[in-house]
Amino acid sequence: MVEAIKGLLITCDIPMAQFIINLNNTMPNAQKFILEILDDTHLFVQPHMADTIQYRLQEFRDSNTFEKPLGVRN
Repeated sequence: MVEAIKGLLITCDIPMAQFIINLNNTMPNAQKFILEILDDTHLFVQPHMADTIQYRLQEFRDSNTFEKPLGVRN
């Protein structure tokens, strides 16, 4: 018998996949959201976590973006 699981397929580059896997690994067991790691660039995750994953990715990007301080000249 076939068993279907509802989920969200994430396709990304390898560093972003590693970030998501690490995020999953930092969660308590009851909150882990990765259902299956399909390969280096594809993850199958619980659909209710989509907003949380996007938010954490945006936080990570914002923290790693250089902004030139105001008042500094070239």
